[in-house]
Amino acid sequence: MCRPLPGQRAVTGGDTAPGPERATLDKAASENFPVAPFFLPRAWREDLMAVYGFARLVDDIGDGDLAPGGADARILGVSATEAEDRMVLLDAFETDLRRVFDGRPHHPLLRRLQPTVRRRALTPEPFLGLIAANRQDQLVTRYETYDDLLAYCELSANPVGRLVLAVTGTASRERVRLSDAVCTALQIVEHLQDVAEDFGRDRIYLPAEDMKRFHVQEADLAAKTTGASVRALVAYEAQRARDLLNEGAPLVGSVHGRLKLLLAGFVAGGRAAIRAIAAADYDVLPGPPASGRVQLLREVGVTLRGER
Repeated sequence: MCRPLPGQRAVTGGDTAPGPERATLDKAASENFPVAPFFLPRAWREDLMAVYGFARLVDDIGDGDLAPGGADARILGVSATEAEDRMVLLDAFETDLRRVFDGRPHHPLLRRLQPTVRRRALTPEPFLGLIAANRQDQLVTRYETYDDLLAYCELSANPVGRLVLAVTGTASRERVRLSDAVCTALQIVEHLQDVAEDFGRDRIYLPAEDMKRFHVQEADLAAKTTGASVRALVAYEAQRARDLLNEGAPLVGSVHGRLKLLLAGFVAGGRAAIRAIAAADYDVLPGPPASGRVQLLREVGVTLRGER
């Protein structure tokens, strides 16, 4: 359950939460990988949806997708004027998150998260990492090197995979390492799919050193179609993501039962997205190339068999 990739529809397990959190949880249906599919045990589904609600809301705050002066800001005690500053909202959300571990939080999504935290003995670190990633998005809009981008993914993507392992009681040092590779790969794929959208937000997640290597200028990312240099750059970064997925894929074979199918869906979703990008000849600027259900199912089968 790393950061979402646009495109494929996910199954959420029929969550029926009332109140202000409903709009946030409804977004689970548009994610590119299953958030809490029906075939998982009910307790897992409930806990994964609680984690998803947190992750989705913190991303919405960081991306400025909340209604100005809306219910979320009021619940967090932030005035309409202050709510225009995303850093203020993120600070208020972190303060409320800390109440999950030592008090009673104000936001309904965090109150929903509290039983999960207690039941699964979750620690604050992965949640704080996701908030830190969204703070970084307000301050850092360009990444000089691939290593710089990996450090960002350590905050923005890897914590969610670690939370999935913690919720399902399957975390180990080796599984966390493999999960990190998968989640970082999914984050890179998302960046490739969203080059134009991110550029519209004045963010570029293509490493500057790679842009120079392929003779890509920032102005090239504003074009309606993708030029040859940008395509070559996207192909290069897609191969990096593919390699990371292959590195992390043994995670699937390390578990059993329904969890194995869930994790196979994560890996397969990334592989299918990369294949869709390649099938579009790496022309990502008009919008994210979408993979079909047949391709996704094929990739799930390949992943379950341990093939590449």
